Amino acid sequence: MKANRLGAWIAIAIGAIYFVVPLIGTLEFSLRMRRGEYSLDAYRSVFADIQFRETFGYSMLMAVATIIFGMLLVVPTAYWVRLRLPQVRPIIEFITLLPLVIPAIVIVFGYLRLYNSSSWIPFTASREATNALLMFAYMTLSLPYMYRAVDTAMRAIDVATLTEAAESLGAKWPTILFRCIFPNVMSGVLSGAFITFAIVMGEFTMAALLNRPAFGPYLQLVGANKAYEPSALAVIAFSITWISMGLIQLVSRFNRAATAKV
Repeated sequence: MKANRLGAWIAIAIGAIYFVVPLIGTLEFSLRMRRGEYSLDAYRSVFADIQFRETFGYSMLMAVATIIFGMLLVVPTAYWVRLRLPQVRPIIEFITLLPLVIPAIVIVFGYLRLYNSSSWIPFTASREATNALLMFAYMTLSLPYMYRAVDTAMRAIDVATLTEAAESLGAKWPTILFRCIFPNVMSGVLSGAFITFAIVMGEFTMAALLNRPAFGPYLQLVGANKAYEPSALAVIAFSITWISMGLIQLVSRFNRAATAKV
């Protein structure tokens, strides 16, 4: 037992060194913009850059839109599959896994081929349509995480009993879905939402090929032309990811606590 415990602590220490030391080095380098002393000049330069604010705001809006539309797609699908079509569940799970094995560059080239300005759905013919296409692309990337988070939350409730009880009280399908199902799977929705937010904020390939002013291409542009600001941006991006993961943990703990009380 002692040997196993020691081995576990050694593995944890090695993992912590592997991940934490580069982050500390990046943070330390980002503070060296002023020669001979530590300062926040790199961060001030980043936050003063109007392009940073525009791209960060754009990616934030795209993340919110992706979360909303992804939630409206995934929750009814998972609900209907669990309630009425359990036999197609393996097919749905296979489809939701495809974004993990198909490279993002292949997906976006397929979108450009199908939805260019000369196609029957010209998504690239205007700025608003291209924004919508990028949002759908982000939904595709986040589908494996959003679907599994919602499906896991839905396994914890008795969907059939909730539906029968609501129908016996005269509720229609929209009422059942939005007043019975959504509140009971909100922990899964929030977990998928935080992961989706982290994905959208750091994604580069799709935004760059669709020529959208997103945060990912801005990170690449700054990294190619400046020295200290890329390190500051890397710390900011890493902080966003870890905040999202921390919120997922808080939501999970809150859900377990609420379940225990029930």
